[in-house]
Amino acid sequence: MDETVSEFFRRTILKIPLTEMMTILKTWNFLSENQLQTVNFRQRKESLVQDLVLLCEENRASLNDGALLDIIYTQFHRHQKVWDVFQMSKGPGEGTDLFDMEQFKSSFKKILKRALKNVTVSFRDAEENAVWIRIAWGTQYRKPNQYKPAYVVYYSQTPYAFTSSSQLKSNLPLLGQALTIASKHHQIVKMDLRSRYLDSLKAIVFKQYNQSNSTLSFEADYILFCKREAEYFVPSVKQTFETHNSTTPLQERSLGLDVNMDSRIIHENKTEKERVHRVTQEIFGDYPQPRLEFAQYKLETKFKSDLNGGILAEREEPLRCLVKFSSPHLLEALKSLAPAGIADAPLSPLLTCIPNKGMNYFKIRDK
Repeated sequence: MDETVSEFFRRTILKIPLTEMMTILKTWNFLSENQLQTVNFRQRKESLVQDLVLLCEENRASLNDGALLDIIYTQFHRHQKVWDVFQMSKGPGEGTDLFDMEQFKSSFKKILKRALKNVTVSFRDAEENAVWIRIAWGTQYRKPNQYKPAYVVYYSQTPYAFTSSSQLKSNLPLLGQALTIASKHHQIVKMDLRSRYLDSLKAIVFKQYNQSNSTLSFEADYILFCKREAEYFVPSVKQTFETHNSTTPLQERSLGLDVNMDSRIIHENKTEKERVHRVTQEIFGDYPQPRLEFAQYKLETKFKSDLNGGILAEREEPLRCLVKFSSPHLLEALKSLAPAGIADAPLSPLLTCIPNKGMNYFKIRDK
């Protein structure tokens, strides 16, 4: 094992937390049980890493063995990366072909290596007929950079692939070509859907969450939204909020209502709470929501106002603004807004349609 490969192993093992070290090494299954028993896992991490690298050298570990360890580490820490979703489609008249995972791997690797000499590709099979692909990109004159790889997760016999965001945007067309040809599809497009939570993205595109599928009047709501907000145009707005767990409406808490209030008010409050609860359940369902951290809306509209004249009345250029909602768990936060008394029920379809439409990037323009 030369110095370059040895350093790659050292840096790969070094980033594994001590609490996960044994679990990840056993999952890797490259070092034997007897070899692991000879290692003192309670010593300083630098010394521990050095002992493990020496064992890898004894076993004549290759670069591909190190890449496999890196894939396993990434699987444990998939939330540390930002994932994009790509959707593929068949051509007109094309049916479903028999799928062979080994043929897919071979074809995918050949396509990349035929186009780019300096690239390393590694695979690891995962659950639910998925394969994890690690790609270390190089150039025609530079060896692959093993420390900034791209990852692809592909579920066999589906049109979806999930890719970690890569700094080398110029390689995206080549990656797309390899995916479409190897999986026997015709074309590929990037969806307007992104998150750190890979499992939630998978749940959204495969419709594995339980949510009401009622028809959403997206465009009609957008027009109302524009009419209400045109006079209060803001170039960029970012709204951040946490999930509310309180079951007491905000109005009730702020007004300090007590048990001695008029019975008609009590009945009205109870009826409204029941309505809000029912509407919220119809929209979101009584199930955990897929986890997303943000939703972004780019608005581009002509100025609209019932007032005569005004400095923007003759403006030809459309008004543009960016609105971004963010939260550690955005959909659960949205679900809690109406019950907490922060927003009216039902919420705007601009917010509730996110999982149903499979997107959290929106571009809203005039009809």
